[in-house]
Amino acid sequence: MLAFLYRLGWLAARPLAAPLSLVGGKFGRAVRGRRAAADHLADWAAHGRSASQPLVWFHAASVGEGRQAEPVLRRLKAARPRWQIVYTFSSPSAERFAASLPADAAGYAPLDAASDVRDTLAPLSPTALVFSATDIWPELVRQAASRRVALAVVSATLSPTSSRRGAVARRILGPAYALLDRVGAVDETDARALERLGVRGDRITVTGDTRHDAALARLAAASPETPHLEALDAARRDGVPIVLAGSTWPSDERVLLPAVADVLSRGVRLRLVIAPHEPTPRHLAALERRLRRHLGADPKVVRLSSLLASRVAEPLAARNSARDSWNVLVVDVMGVLAELYRAASMAYVGGGFHRAGLHSVIEPAAAAIPVLFGPRWRGSRDARLLLDARGAHVVGDRGELARTLADWLTNEPARAAAAAAARAVVERGRGAAEHSVQLVIELVERRLLHPAS
Repeated sequence: MLAFLYRLGWLAARPLAAPLSLVGGKFGRAVRGRRAAADHLADWAAHGRSASQPLVWFHAASVGEGRQAEPVLRRLKAARPRWQIVYTFSSPSAERFAASLPADAAGYAPLDAASDVRDTLAPLSPTALVFSATDIWPELVRQAASRRVALAVVSATLSPTSSRRGAVARRILGPAYALLDRVGAVDETDARALERLGVRGDRITVTGDTRHDAALARLAAASPETPHLEALDAARRDGVPIVLAGSTWPSDERVLLPAVADVLSRGVRLRLVIAPHEPTPRHLAALERRLRRHLGADPKVVRLSSLLASRVAEPLAARNSARDSWNVLVVDVMGVLAELYRAASMAYVGGGFHRAGLHSVIEPAAAAIPVLFGPRWRGSRDARLLLDARGAHVVGDRGELARTLADWLTNEPARAAAAAAARAVVERGRGAAEHSVQLVIELVERRLLHPAS
């Protein structure tokens, strides 16, 4: 009954997409993208779809889930270069990320209304549909299954705080989960939770979290000669530790900046690099005002874009200049945070004081630096792993954050032990991508051999 009401709800809501697409900001962009998705994908299919080759459609909601899909997608493209790949997402934050992937076509996922799904599946004619992590759409799954499309999930997980554990969500999503052919769960706990949600137990395999492979691969590919890493390396030559605060919200900054001020007032030296989750002009201006309010009238605040521009303009011999003697660097450039962790001494990861929850802690851990975050972390499996290994510390307020910062900044053996523990967590997660791509290949090849099974 709830599944019927779900489809009826989309039928009623579908006409609202046109006026809602006029809304500004991320919401409007998402509606516009998803409203146009069926036409976009059908157009690609008309000109780029090869009927003689399998097509694997990957879907990941946003950048976080996309990072989990990425190592699987890249390995699949290397192992089966003639197979075609389509990649879709739901969030505007994934637009740039999707464009960087080796997919034959990339764009927004269609709305989960019956007509949009039908108008997408018919021209694409995918062999398999692979979801990343959690973002499973019931109508898409139902219609794909009726067309004999193989259905899988990689890095499948269900956090303890997930709304999908609720009774209503289970009733709506349960039929879709029951249709899945193969599920690669992150761990045994997730496997049991997914089985309770409706996935058949004999279709679940524990494959691990591909995010660990993705973080290690991205770190290995980052050249120390890239301009943004060179800029940080030049600044730390005097031995002053760098604290990198990544993906911060104003709620994080209200705790972090006074804590940094407390640490500096004790005579402990540090440089702060802060990368807001949403580096909009308005947020950047407000952040710089808060920095000056907490850290003094002239804390030598520099934006990364300005620092990079000045370094390019300088003659090579003059690059060790006063421009590298900043105290605070505001990261206003997208897509570089994971690499910047390489140059830091420790990380503060944002979201732990925000209702949306904690952002990725595995990227700084892969860079072998200890991690700090706020109290709203329980939806993050990686945060739990790091805490259990003593590679991270959770802080509840300004005072606790200041004490932990000061301890790690002045006690190098303690900081080194936490850094090694954090990196070991990521190393133990290696191999999930290889297990996951084998799951996908086996599923596709079995469907090609037995299309009616």
